[in-house]
Amino acid sequence: MKTFKMLSLELLQDNQLKSYPLIDGIIINQENSHKSWVLEMYMDHQYKTVFEPYLGTDEILEVRAVISYPDNEPAAFRVVVNAVKEIDNQVSVLLKGTLKTIRRQYAEQLLSKLIEEGLEGEDLLTQFKTDMKNRPRLSP
Repeated sequence: MKTFKMLSLELLQDNQLKSYPLIDGIIINQENSHKSWVLEMYMDHQYKTVFEPYLGTDEILEVRAVISYPDNEPAAFRVVVNAVKEIDNQVSVLLKGTLKTIRRQYAEQLLSKLIEEGLEGEDLLTQFKTDMKNRPRLSP
């Protein structure tokens, strides 16, 4: 197993990524035959109501997490909510799932989208740099 510090988490809701601030977080690559990952977030109690409805439903959620360093590309996961536990005035949310493999093609997909939108020259370069940093969700 390998463990990593999770710095941020975004959850895809209604076709938009919503960011949830973390007090602390860890990601574990279980390195098993199922290629399973465990994401545990420690966050403010107010976010319990976001994750609790998914508990026990086996509904697959799409999340993105920044691992180890703030400038790292967010890693995309398909997860289910495995546990939601109150700890004092905070909540621990445990997610289990797999890493999505399409992330390595992001730059090419983004560039193609921006060209289709008619951007070129300096405008294309500026928008590409901005979007590579902010990582907007691209339609399949």
